[in-house]
Amino acid sequence: MNERYVSDIREVDGSQVAVVGGKGAHLGELSRIDDICVPDGFCVTTDAFRRIMAHAPAIDDLLDRLSILTPDDREAIRTLSAQIRRTIEEVAIPGDLAAVITAAHARLGEQAACAVRSSATAEDLPTASFAGQQDTYLNVVGAAEVLRSVSRCWASLFTERAVTYRLRNGIDHRTVHMAVVVQQMVFPRAAGILFTADPVTGNRKVATVDAGFGLGEALVSGLVNPDVFKVRHGEIVAKTIAAKQRAVLAVPGGGTREEEIDQRRQEQPALTDEQVLRLVRLGRRIEAHFGRPQDIEWCLTDDGFHIVQSRPVTTLFPVPDVGDEENRVYVSVGHGQMMTDPMKPLGLSMWQLTAMAPMHVAGGRLFVDVTPRLTSPASRTGLLDLIGRGDPLTRDALETVLDHDDFVPALPHAAPAGPPVGAAPTPIETDPAIVTELVERSEVFLASLERDIRTKTGPALFDFLLDAFEEHKRVLSDPLSIQAIMAGMEATWWLNDKLREWLGEKNAADTLTLSAPGNITSEMGLALLDVADVIRPHPEVVEFLRGAHDVEDDAFLDELAKVAGGAEARRAVESYLDRYGMRCVGEIDITRPRWRERPTTLVPVLLDNVRNFEPGAAERRFEQGRLKALQKEQDVLTRLRALPDGDRKADETKRMIDRVRTFIGYREYPKYGVVSRYFVYKQALLAEAERLVRAGVLPEKEDAFYLTFQELHDVVCTHEVDGRLIQQRKDDFRSYHALTPPRVLTSDGEAVTGSYRRDDVPAGALTGVAVSAGTVEGRARVVLDMADAYLEAGDILVTPFTDPSWSPLFVGIAGLVTEVGGLMTHGAVIAREYGLPAVVGVDQATRRIRDGQRIRVHGTDGYVEILSSTDHTERSEQNGGLVLPG
Repeated sequence: MNERYVSDIREVDGSQVAVVGGKGAHLGELSRIDDICVPDGFCVTTDAFRRIMAHAPAIDDLLDRLSILTPDDREAIRTLSAQIRRTIEEVAIPGDLAAVITAAHARLGEQAACAVRSSATAEDLPTASFAGQQDTYLNVVGAAEVLRSVSRCWASLFTERAVTYRLRNGIDHRTVHMAVVVQQMVFPRAAGILFTADPVTGNRKVATVDAGFGLGEALVSGLVNPDVFKVRHGEIVAKTIAAKQRAVLAVPGGGTREEEIDQRRQEQPALTDEQVLRLVRLGRRIEAHFGRPQDIEWCLTDDGFHIVQSRPVTTLFPVPDVGDEENRVYVSVGHGQMMTDPMKPLGLSMWQLTAMAPMHVAGGRLFVDVTPRLTSPASRTGLLDLIGRGDPLTRDALETVLDHDDFVPALPHAAPAGPPVGAAPTPIETDPAIVTELVERSEVFLASLERDIRTKTGPALFDFLLDAFEEHKRVLSDPLSIQAIMAGMEATWWLNDKLREWLGEKNAADTLTLSAPGNITSEMGLALLDVADVIRPHPEVVEFLRGAHDVEDDAFLDELAKVAGGAEARRAVESYLDRYGMRCVGEIDITRPRWRERPTTLVPVLLDNVRNFEPGAAERRFEQGRLKALQKEQDVLTRLRALPDGDRKADETKRMIDRVRTFIGYREYPKYGVVSRYFVYKQALLAEAERLVRAGVLPEKEDAFYLTFQELHDVVCTHEVDGRLIQQRKDDFRSYHALTPPRVLTSDGEAVTGSYRRDDVPAGALTGVAVSAGTVEGRARVVLDMADAYLEAGDILVTPFTDPSWSPLFVGIAGLVTEVGGLMTHGAVIAREYGLPAVVGVDQATRRIRDGQRIRVHGTDGYVEILSSTDHTERSEQNGGLVLPG
């Protein structure tokens, strides 16, 4: 047999995760670093685990049953995982395997006290730490107890928390194996954890030391509060000494116990300042060896510091790699684009190639370096004002960074070339013909792109696309287009500011912009109501849609046409997709499936529209909004004329109302144009990927999404691809979903989210940004995926973010709450168009508001009240989109 059941820790290195697990591999690496003391020991390898699993009866059946569960199947996970653990623990360790482990233990000393620690192959990885998921046994004395503890560590691969963690991270239970680390026990006078980057702020320049008396278990278990030291540039910059009343100590003969600390010692520091600094120096050496911030477990004895574990800190948001050590401040692109999910490499590179500003990648997201604008006082004010109009939290985060000890110095002569950010463009006339001309220009460019790209394949396609991207940017930067966008936004701000000053009325522009003409995004939502009007008279079509989740997207339209009334319904859906099929949730990522590619995404919204609306609702709704805006205009002008100097104020206001209604709808069109062009690019690139699949270069066409544009170009030219790179990109992309992108990120790694500095919000209310006036009370529907949105009339949509693709849902709800957004982001604009009270930028709204709770949205004042303290969600079954009491 080739199996090796035991390896000495000092023979192990970081390449042997598959053999000794993450913990064992890291300990082996640690033992190779100069001046790092690691307790002696050995690893029981994964070969031993596989042998035990092969002797475990019925384990395959139990794993099959476990694999089909979801993370929310808590009771089933609890029952099955306990059964698997019992099954493994009941397997007798074969005599030869027991002999090998016992012999290795004897080399440490037959009565040596040991720490026996689980070391899974999916543990302490750069993207998933699995910290605390499996078991550790301390002060284990005697060979028999070591064998018993090894068996329990094997079984702990299937603790309830470990199983749930794997399910949430998409890791197959069968691909994870368990090694076990057996080390000489260290009996410390102090122990704790060292983070080489601040785990709260993410700052890579600040190390944090948590320390307590006795074994580290007292800290890990939460038995005591630790002393906390923060170290920056070799100096302790903050420290908190806790009252450490208890400690966990080893018991002679085996095991541990809690013990009360002498009262005179309780408030003494567990480490001296010199020891803290020495420990951090060791930590920096370990960090440099592994090349990333580390979470280090340490023990202090009379002999000095012993390192008993080091794992990567997986919760830190990565920092853009720009190749220098300069202080930089980055702003999240996703928060401005209302899409904070990670993007695949092709999507990232395509956005970089077509964007108007240089963008950097970190954690699967895009960031813009705003440092040059912040260093110049001439542009700093304009940048902060512009960003603050869109998202006050981002502005506050930037101001927080600016307050940090000259992190961003003010350099009078550092003003970048070009007009300062936030400067008003040259004004234009209030002329609807301008918008008509801009739309026609965009449509001509799109038609030309569609015509010319048809003949391009292979390397010629990529050359063509690079030229198309330059034209794409020229269209986006058209000065007339920018003037039109700013004209609508500035008129909105003017109306809100002046009417509050003159009439004491908040957010008056919200009503004045109802049913503004030419808004492609609001028209998209109303157009789906018209599709529902076609479907509603045909019961067979409605029934087909209720079962559409069983129909493949490729066959959906063909199958629809086969039922009674289906041909007419298909024509209506096709017409809608011709106009809007390039849209989807997260549409700035070219790799996301479009409605044209996945038309079943629209089925839940269509069914809601069929159920909740009467025929002709789209036209009635638009006309009601138009009349309400007109009535508001007349009311405002009448009230202004009654004021001192009222005629002048009324005339100015009338000009601004005309201006906002002329241009505010165009605010949505450039994004529509971008997404339309993106779909053309995507179809051409997918055709290339399909050719690569036919040539045997790529296993499947979607693998192209994990390559950058240039990398895909190279593959097309060479017909060679690095499969390991694609797999690594897939693993990275999966891990990025666990990261929360900050609004602002510094080159030190500090993630800054910002806060609302308001005292006008009731206690217990959730603060956000007021973006659409009015107050509404209703049932919260927490929706994370548009395809799962089954809504009733009067529901309030609560979701992380909304881009234009969400607007079809807006016609059927009573209010909106999002975690991301600002006054002029797409969701806010459409909420105002439809007259929906809306509050955006509510931190962790989808976690703090539970589905089914009654809430009150204060869209004028920018906060949300939770009215019910318990979840009133009806248990329901979704029968093709109809919510039936169960």
